[in-house]
Amino acid sequence: MIHVDSSYLIDLHREQWRKRPGPAFELIESLDDRELLGLSAHVVCELRAGAEQSRNVLREHELVDELIAGFHIAYPDDRFPGLYGRLYAATTGQRRPVAAFDLLIATAALLADAPLVTKNVKDFERVPGLRVLSY
Repeated sequence: MIHVDSSYLIDLHREQWRKRPGPAFELIESLDDRELLGLSAHVVCELRAGAEQSRNVLREHELVDELIAGFHIAYPDDRFPGLYGRLYAATTGQRRPVAAFDLLIATAALLADAPLVTKNVKDFERVPGLRVLSY
């Protein structure tokens, strides 16, 4: 399992819309066909919030549906709050704390024992134990 961040999905969407494959598409093409791709429910929340702020809300929600189709969506379970709390405590003393949504996304990847694919490496590399993959 590999988890993806919203930045990856947005880039993948842009590459598809422009009909010009780029780094996001190349990453998917490089994976084994049996590799399961996942994303946290929090990534879906970020995408839905973006859709709500667009000019054409219904069309943007349709695009989100198309974009996340085929991905496994990880929902929080009873382990989630404890790990989130430990990660929050471990990262709040940093000069630049990890944003709450990024920490939620990181928590889901850690619980799935999955690396996280993102363009925003600096946002996630401060999370203890998280394997971060850039593209």
